[in-house]
Amino acid sequence: MQQAASAGSGAVVPRQTVRQFVSLRRHWGTVLFIGPFLLYVLAFLLLPALRLLAQAIGDKHGLTLRYVAGLAQPQTVTAFSNSIMLSAVSAAVGLVLGGLVAYFMLRPGAPAGLRSLVTSFSAVAANFAGVPLAFAFIATLGSLGFITVWLKRIGVDLYGAGFSLYGMSGLTLVYAYFQIPLMIIVIIPAIEGLRREWREAAQSLGGGSWAYWRHVGLPILMPSLLSAYLLLFGNAFSAYATPYALTSGNIGLVPIEISNVLSGNVMLEPQVGAALALGMIGVMVLVMLLYVAAARRANRWSGR
Repeated sequence: MQQAASAGSGAVVPRQTVRQFVSLRRHWGTVLFIGPFLLYVLAFLLLPALRLLAQAIGDKHGLTLRYVAGLAQPQTVTAFSNSIMLSAVSAAVGLVLGGLVAYFMLRPGAPAGLRSLVTSFSAVAANFAGVPLAFAFIATLGSLGFITVWLKRIGVDLYGAGFSLYGMSGLTLVYAYFQIPLMIIVIIPAIEGLRREWREAAQSLGGGSWAYWRHVGLPILMPSLLSAYLLLFGNAFSAYATPYALTSGNIGLVPIEISNVLSGNVMLEPQVGAALALGMIGVMVLVMLLYVAAARRANRWSGR
C-alpha cells in the first residue's frame, strides 16, 4: 500500500510541475514586466530600509538602542509633531479644495476647455516645488513681497495681523500650492467613475443632492479619497527643499533635522539620521495601517 501510495504521489508531482510550467509560459509577459519592478523595489526600498534599521541600532561598538531612544528627546518630538501636523493639515486642504475643483470641473455644465486648462496647470504645479517654489512665494507673499506691499498700501497689513510666510501657516499655504493640483490629478478618474444613472436613480426615489452624496457618492469615493489623502500626507511629510529654503531651518521638521545631523559642521551623526529616517518610516507605516482600517470600514459602509 505504501509503495503504491508513493508511486501514486510520484506520478502526481510531474503533473503539477508541468502545470506550473504551462502557467508560467502563459503569463511570461506578466513575469517579464513585474520581475524588474520587484527587483527595483528590493534594491531601492527594502534594502535601504534594512540598511537604515541596521545603522540605527548599531555602531562600531555593536548593538545599541541609544539612537532610537534619542527619538524621545524634546527637539525630536517637536520635529515629528510639526511634520505630522503640517502634513495632515496641508493634505486635508489639498483633499477638500482639490476634490471640489475636480468635481466642478467635471460637471456636465462646465465650460468647454476648462478640464484641459486645469489638468495642464495641475500637471505643472504638482511638480513645481523645492527652492523655486519657496522663492516664488517669498517674492509674492514675503515681508516685502509685491502682494504684501500692495495690500499694505490699501490698509491690509498681513504680517501685522499675525500672518507669516515663514511659519506653520505660511508653510501650509505653500504646500497647498502643490497639494491641490496633485489631488486634482489623482481624483479625476474616481469622480469620472460615478455614473449619472446613480444620481438619476436617487432623484427618482425622492433624494436630493445631500442624500445622493451621503448614501451613494461618498461611500463609493471614500477608498479613493483615503488613498489620495495618504498620498498627499506622504508627499508633504517628506518635503525638504521647500521648507528649508523658506524658513532656513528655523522650524523643526524631520527632514530638516536629518539634514542637520548628516551635514552638520560640528558633528556628523549618521546613526541619528538613520534613527530619524526610521521614525519617518514608522509614521508612514502607521498611517498606512490606519488607511487600511478606514478603507475596510468604508467598504463595509458602501456594502461592498
